Amino acid sequence: MKIYRLFTLILLVVITASCGSKKKVVTTRDNSNRESIEERNENTPAEVVVNKRENVPATSYSYSIEDYIREYAPIAREEMKLYRIPASITLAQGILESGAGKGELTRKANNHFGIKCHDWKGEKVYHDDDQRGECFRKYKHAKYSYRDHSLFLSGRGRYAELFDLETDDYKGWAEGLRKAGYATDRKYPDKLISLIERYELYRYDSEITKRPSPAYTRSEKSNSPKHVVQKGDTLYSISKRYNTSVEDIKKANGLNGNNISIGQVLSIK
Repeated sequence: MKIYRLFTLILLVVITASCGSKKKVVTTRDNSNRESIEERNENTPAEVVVNKRENVPATSYSYSIEDYIREYAPIAREEMKLYRIPASITLAQGILESGAGKGELTRKANNHFGIKCHDWKGEKVYHDDDQRGECFRKYKHAKYSYRDHSLFLSGRGRYAELFDLETDDYKGWAEGLRKAGYATDRKYPDKLISLIERYELYRYDSEITKRPSPAYTRSEKSNSPKHVVQKGDTLYSISKRYNTSVEDIKKANGLNGNNISIGQVLSIK
């Protein structure tokens, strides 16, 4: 009888210990993982969440200028069709003003062009710019920011001369924006032109105008020979081909550096 009781007691201890250890493992690990996943999905920027759905490790994700162009080029093209603002200019301004979509104002207000409140009746945010706590327009989606940019330029008299330019004259537009007071930075036109030519944004203008890109620049008004940059071209090789100097080519085309892009049209002195 004593042996039977002892055997029963040992069996109960083993069963109790086994059940307790299984419960502890399942509860701790499952709850911990579930909470961490929910927290990451709720607080992680949208581009990282999308990236996780594409099975790319979030830690390796970097939202680049190329990503920005791919995402917003269709909107810029549509705005060009409706308002005759070169898509290349709109994209270059968006990249520059929004920090390629990573700027604080863009992230919290979908404001890609830094447009301030003025007579705005929609949602607003306050952001430090030239002064502390300035009022900026807030949009529900980036496409509304792009539309407001089109309305901003087309609806103000000081930008009227820009609309007399060809729609693919990105150099004329870049310089005209600065002249009309859009930006106080003296290098603003150079920055826009550099982005347009480095990333070949003029291609999007060509898709609308149906002309070769870049089809028209202010330098083409002269009678000097033209050279369309091909793969492998450098300013040095072009200068040798036309028996001129690198500096003369740079001066004729308003170049500040030696970077040139495939398809770019250069005037040759």
